[in-house]
Amino acid sequence: MGRPLKKTRFSDPNVNVEGTAGKIEVTAYYSSAIGSMKQDDNSFIISQRSSRKFKLHLQEDSTDEVLTLKAVAPGSLAAGEFCVKVLLGDSSVAYVAKFFNNTVHYVTAAGATGVAKYSLGTAAAEDTAISGSVVIDVV
Repeated sequence: MGRPLKKTRFSDPNVNVEGTAGKIEVTAYYSSAIGSMKQDDNSFIISQRSSRKFKLHLQEDSTDEVLTLKAVAPGSLAAGEFCVKVLLGDSSVAYVAKFFNNTVHYVTAAGATGVAKYSLGTAAAEDTAISGSVVIDVV
């Protein structure tokens, strides 16, 4: 699996929503248990299981589920998958293919791939691009 992400990047499901602020937000997921795709509901990552499998806390029904990270737009998700959107320095949107502690591998809608350092946005400024790095949405 390589080196796992720092636990400080993940949220604690036992803390109220304010305790999850500033942590990586899941853009969309397709839960096998719920049977449908959900988007922008402030769901978040709890822990890492492998390089592309993560345990998520799903806000839809307040359950936890292990899902696979996919670098696709929300409409292309299949059951058991989730995606995380990043904003590139030129304000274009991409999706995370793989996380590292300080960088992400990403794929754009046009299929271009890249590697860049990332920063966690703020709830107020998550749609603001930063030159030289990508910005990940936060809860």
